[in-house]
Amino acid sequence: MKITLFVNGEEREAPVQGPESLLFVLRERLGLLGAKDACLQGECGSCTVLLDGEPVCSCLVMAGDASGSDVRTVEGLGGEGELHPVQAAFVEHGAVQCGFCTPGFLMSTVHLLEHNPTPTADEIREALSGNICRCTGYGAVLRAVESLVGERRS
Repeated sequence: MKITLFVNGEEREAPVQGPESLLFVLRERLGLLGAKDACLQGECGSCTVLLDGEPVCSCLVMAGDASGSDVRTVEGLGGEGELHPVQAAFVEHGAVQCGFCTPGFLMSTVHLLEHNPTPTADEIREALSGNICRCTGYGAVLRAVESLVGERRS
């Protein structure tokens, strides 16, 4: 079967065979390698994308169920040769070490700030709680997000 997705503002068709996940289709059928396949159980958040505006672990979404949906991936952030402000803050604050968890953190942060431009420290932690990092110890990630919030409060 073929499904149609609206990925990063562009209509895309992809073949789906059996119970393939949205993550599999994004990576293997559409060549969008930003979302990572770390745990494949929805535990780590490295595959987080925005599905119809909401953050989801794309490894847990059946591709057929996503047909007709709007999907925003890390590849859809920023512009030609420009980083999205969230990406720039992560780079500036050293919140990108091995990079495996980074796409999920970025998408969760984008969603948070689009829906709550001035979250508290607890709201930031809650929004990012579904993302696991084995390298940074979270301090750099939190500083990156808090820097964006600080700019908005000023």
